[in-house]
Amino acid sequence: MRASGHDVVAITEQSPGTPDRDVIDLARRDDRILLTEDKDFGQLVFAALAGAAGVILIRYPAVARANLATKVVWLAENLGDRLKAAFVTLSPGRVRVSHLPPPGAD
Repeated sequence: MRASGHDVVAITEQSPGTPDRDVIDLARRDDRILLTEDKDFGQLVFAALAGAAGVILIRYPAVARANLATKVVWLAENLGDRLKAAFVTLSPGRVRVSHLPPPGAD
């Protein structure tokens, strides 16, 4: 992402071990799209209605990783602002986009 000119903040570089809910809050506050392989973020943003600026859940097995960086950059460049307020599941050959509930929705 950085090599393609995107502004990237990696929580593992800044503050490893930050609780998931705090990561979501930080992404929302900074208006960033959250990239993760942690399925718990789906639980947080949908079931707990934590809200988020946007989440991309990466579901790539080790054998398909060679194309992952290219696919993430393609997704950012082709969906752009549509990634905000969306929960995207990215897997080999498939992109599924769901709209996120607003924070505090019932």
